[in-house]
Amino acid sequence: MSPRTDPRRFDVVLLGATGFTGALTAEHLAAHLPPGARLALAGRHQAGLEAARDRLVRINRQLQDTALLHADSSDPRSLARVAESARVVITTVGPYLEHGEPLVAACAAAGTDYVDLSGEPEFVDRMYVEHHATAERTGARLVHACGFDSIPHDLGALLAVQQLPAGVPVTLRGVVRTNATISGGTLHSALGQLARPRAMLQAAAGRRRLEPRPRGRQVRTRIGRPRRDRTLGAWLIPLPTIDPDVVRRSALARPDYGPDFTYTHYAGVRRVATVAGALVGFVATLAAVQVPPLRRAIGRRIPRGEGPSAERRDRTWFTVDVIGEGGGRTVHTRVSGADPGYTETAKMLAESALCLAFDDNPPTAGQVTTATAMGENLLRRLGDAGISFTAVTAQTAPHGGR
Repeated sequence: MSPRTDPRRFDVVLLGATGFTGALTAEHLAAHLPPGARLALAGRHQAGLEAARDRLVRINRQLQDTALLHADSSDPRSLARVAESARVVITTVGPYLEHGEPLVAACAAAGTDYVDLSGEPEFVDRMYVEHHATAERTGARLVHACGFDSIPHDLGALLAVQQLPAGVPVTLRGVVRTNATISGGTLHSALGQLARPRAMLQAAAGRRRLEPRPRGRQVRTRIGRPRRDRTLGAWLIPLPTIDPDVVRRSALARPDYGPDFTYTHYAGVRRVATVAGALVGFVATLAAVQVPPLRRAIGRRIPRGEGPSAERRDRTWFTVDVIGEGGGRTVHTRVSGADPGYTETAKMLAESALCLAFDDNPPTAGQVTTATAMGENLLRRLGDAGISFTAVTAQTAPHGGR
């Protein structure tokens, strides 16, 4: 543990421990808190919090006196009290477009670090517009997308950049593969976001007007085309998630990503028929969610707060491959782990909070990415927690060419 310089009552407060992903996050915290760390649980219902604490005590007997705090997204004063008492606040309470902004506002005002699981582009862009400047002033680090959205892609890209020569143009492509089923929380967040395409575009435009651009450097993302990737032996489908936006923002903030940086994001599948089916399915879903009754019908398939059994999670895996080119070299890095939607996401979220609370991270403030706020420290932590970050191959092109 690093020396405490902030006289807050708690090191980490978790909001959402009574939900499925929140409970897994709490369990990881209970098993990995450093000695003397001060944890609190926050939520609306005292009985649920007491039951959550009882589960944690079975993992770590030192947590029998864990504080239980009242917090309600409809009660800004309760959120302000939570934020003012903590060094870091974790929230798993989504969809974030519905429930997230009051807590972000409270943490930004109090100078409290904040982490969440949001993969909702509109929410993240709106929070930048509304609260980035305040957080910069108070010293708060607001770190969204601290789960499968988007840590494997963000840190996988960082690892790839570190394998390439410094000071050269860099081109990366990220490819995610998994046998996971979608979670209830992810489904409802996605449905809410897909139903608001105009609002999402407006939020992105508002952010672009405020976000500074780097001087003397180019940073971009590109929408790829479906194609066969010979390196991976997979068909690639362009993937319109928040992940490339997060990678791009890390590249904007970190000059070590080179003078000219490009990232393209895909899902990888084995069969060409899956490519056609995925593209048709996405278009059909996008049309369906614009009709409220159809959107509700889709949402009822996987209720919020529910998740797969431990046995199903034990059979689930993911990989994120990043192929990088620059300075006449080609590198291949891979992030891999178990169930991404729950088991590994809980690890990522919990370790992000512990990293902010206890590690010697680069000085930064405002709305920042995991690679910017924690970078190598979080890579180390997640590797120790069982998520694999490896450099698969590296080769030099003949005569220094691409």
